[in-house]
Amino acid sequence: MRKVARGLTFCVALLLVACGGADGGEGEVESGGGGSRTINGIVVEAGAELSGANLAGADLSGAYLVAINLAGAELTGANLSGADLSGANFYDANLYQANLSGANLNIANLHRADLVDADLSGADLSGADLSGAFMLNTNLREANLTGADLSRSNRTTADFTGATMPDGTKYAGK
Repeated sequence: MRKVARGLTFCVALLLVACGGADGGEGEVESGGGGSRTINGIVVEAGAELSGANLAGADLSGAYLVAINLAGAELTGANLSGADLSGANFYDANLYQANLSGANLNIANLHRADLVDADLSGADLSGADLSGAFMLNTNLREANLTGADLSRSNRTTADFTGATMPDGTKYAGK
């Protein structure tokens, strides 16, 4: 009988960990080993498959998230400043009002991403796919866009002041 009780206790503990804790993981933010973070029960780490995840308002500043898949993810108001997101997939992701200042987005896929009112100042977007992205009022000051694909993107009100453009030239203004 004791073995059964211990087994049940272990199973309940395992279930609580898998579900993000006794409170269901709501609002929970933890730092884990190896650069991973748990936000609302979602483990966020380099290479993670998080397509469609809801990380609105998450603080992932300075995180190492190389090759993470956030296709279709909800990242409204998220703080990704200074994060290493090289090779990340943000296809069709919502990054409305997100802070990506100083982030490494080298060869990232931002195809059709919503970057409206986002801050990408000083970000490295070299080789990034920004085709079809929505960049209204997006701050791209001093960003590196060398080799980036801006085709079919809506960027009429984006601020490129001091940015290095896809052809390697500095943005001279309107």
